[in-house]
Amino acid sequence: MAARVLALVIAACFTGGVAAQDAPAVSCGVASSYDLTVRADALLFERPEVAPRSVRMHDGSLATDGRAVSLRPDEQDRVALFERNVRTLVPKAKAIASDGVDIAARAVREEASRASPNSLSSGELDRVLASRVADIKRRIAASQTTRDWQADAMRAYAQEIVSDIAPLLTQDVGGEAMQLAMNGDLQGAAALRDRVADVSTGGQARVVAKLEAALRPRVQALCPSVRQLVDLQSGLHDASGQPLLLIETGG
Repeated sequence: MAARVLALVIAACFTGGVAAQDAPAVSCGVASSYDLTVRADALLFERPEVAPRSVRMHDGSLATDGRAVSLRPDEQDRVALFERNVRTLVPKAKAIASDGVDIAARAVREEASRASPNSLSSGELDRVLASRVADIKRRIAASQTTRDWQADAMRAYAQEIVSDIAPLLTQDVGGEAMQLAMNGDLQGAAALRDRVADVSTGGQARVVAKLEAALRPRVQALCPSVRQLVDLQSGLHDASGQPLLLIETGG
């Protein structure tokens, strides 16, 4: 499985792929190779390669790859508490992701304003931003899977927002750059075009950096709850008797 950095919206822990010791500090020092789907009847953890590929958890019961796991009463209690705590964390993670979309949009608007202040005058850029933000937030609100609001998804959303405004910027500055050139300011025209091009090539990285800085305190505030999940899974096994590691910690 390709590694994916655990960052931004780690709140529910299941953002997949990278070794826990390689995760940044904002990740609470944990990682998971599973994606999580929150269903009304169960929590479902899935990954494509290493067994168990599927883990189902509901109301104190546990099944891996379709096989029920025999649990003692105390283990049933821990599974039930694990599920309850994850369900408590999920809306908090989604709220962080949703707020992150607003932060990304503001950062993109700042990128546009810095590149070409006149691009904001018509209101079209703000209209496009508002439409994209509303669409992404609807997707996050309706989603049942961490694939839609984990770190990789947030980066993809940031790129969607940048991609939306790039053509508008290019179009808006075309006439302005032409006017500068016709007035003899070739250097000014070139600088304007370069600033707009930089929004497309480097804007996403700057937007993501702002996202990480803004969301880090809220993510870290959830770390005690995340680490409690690690404690609750301790000692649990899959249907083959192997330790169940939905969440892994750094060594």
